[in-house]
Amino acid sequence: MGKNEEYIRGDQFLFANNVLSVKEVTTGKFILSFKKQFIVKPGQVVALTADRNIEPRIYSLCSGTNDTDMQILFDLKNDGKLTPALSQLKPGDRIYVTKPYGSFKPSTDLPMWWIATGTGIAPFHAMLRSGYSAEKLLHGAREGSHFYFEREFKQALKENYLRCSSGNDGIADYLGRVTNYLEKQETLPKQIKYYLCGRALMVVEVRDLLIAKGVPYENIISEIFF
Repeated sequence: MGKNEEYIRGDQFLFANNVLSVKEVTTGKFILSFKKQFIVKPGQVVALTADRNIEPRIYSLCSGTNDTDMQILFDLKNDGKLTPALSQLKPGDRIYVTKPYGSFKPSTDLPMWWIATGTGIAPFHAMLRSGYSAEKLLHGAREGSHFYFEREFKQALKENYLRCSSGNDGIADYLGRVTNYLEKQETLPKQIKYYLCGRALMVVEVRDLLIAKGVPYENIISEIFF
């Protein structure tokens, strides 16, 4: 098959691409870099697979608009079909990727709070690298090693970058989940946009907390990871 090989899987149109690198940033967590084929907007996702016989999965891009390559952050699932194959890729290997798409776009009219857990931090890293910023970033993780991109966030946001840890290794700015932090706030700003990204339970819990504290529903934008 040729350099521009492409194929259709269900309703997804995938383009062949070449791996640039696969880096294990901490145990079982990887950043996959591949060639930039399309214009990218921060907050967008791609569907991606390492094999035409493996169903593509959706990943948020963690790379910015002006980065020379495209990147995703993924969590190795040893019993999964796709992530074990992704973790074993080498530079030059072939993958298949859709054009970037999605509606999780940064606000251009109101200030933002970013709230993420796990690999849900990826789209906020893309926004940061694309020139956007937040009034506050609540970054939830169980272990200190899972605060991905923390150096960049700390440098850019300073005291407005808050690491919330539900673990016991002591590496955190706030000991407790992001929901615990929000529950303890007497008031929250109303005229801003709240962006939530993570697993469904976290997103639903945070959304309900924000609404209970008077944040308008239309000011809450969410992206759920499965």
